[in-house]
Amino acid sequence: MKISVIGAGAMGGAFVEGLLKSDTILVGDITVADPTEAKLVRYAEQGASVTTDNAIAAQGSDIVAVVVKPWIVQRVIEEIKPVLDYKKQMLVVVAAGVKSEQISGWLDDGAGVLPFFLVIPNIAIAEKQSMTFIVPVGASDSQTATVKAVFDELGGSIVTEERLLAAGTTLASCGIAYAMRYVRASVEGGVEMGFKAADAEKIVLQTVRGAVELLQTTGQHPEAAIDQVTTPGGVTIKGLNEMEHAGFTSAVIRGLKAGL
Repeated sequence: MKISVIGAGAMGGAFVEGLLKSDTILVGDITVADPTEAKLVRYAEQGASVTTDNAIAAQGSDIVAVVVKPWIVQRVIEEIKPVLDYKKQMLVVVAAGVKSEQISGWLDDGAGVLPFFLVIPNIAIAEKQSMTFIVPVGASDSQTATVKAVFDELGGSIVTEERLLAAGTTLASCGIAYAMRYVRASVEGGVEMGFKAADAEKIVLQTVRGAVELLQTTGQHPEAAIDQVTTPGGVTIKGLNEMEHAGFTSAVIRGLKAGL
């Protein structure tokens, strides 16, 4: 399968990094386009095709991914529209806030539009650990399965409705920053308790990794797992209650809803 990624900024670059680590997509089948040649050097050195011409990048690929700032999407689509094969190619648009109706209008050639997908990953896609949301528009089940398989290899994905895309963005794309803020706060707490910063970070990262692995493997509800470590009168329940007195759960929910 050939994939072209137009845009090598923070998210586009992270997407390419993940693709380059893929076990199923050949490096030689990846094309990266960006107007800044300096951004392309690292990908060329790893064997990907690179170009500063978006139209060239869009030709011949099975999936064309437009990963640019929202206000640039229309210009890029109009630039590549003349070379897109509406019968064979699929388009992926990674740009928060851009609606399917807008994209359909930009793509319409008078006879219809090619299948496309609104996709929101997060930056952990660079390490094949993204949580990605996929909204198919005019795509068959087979085409949707093909696109989902790409993003499943780069972490996990969920096919959802467009009305939930904003919520998914704040929960996972913004959410990764919220998780990192928890990590930072815990590391600072560890330093205050006497650990060196590097040791505190190692402890916190492994603890968070362990919590995720435990919940994913067992399928337990988080509260059920918490009950296993909250001894009556123990330090864990005291710590949890102090966090709740400071509004921990409420602060997390309010932070998530602020992004809607």
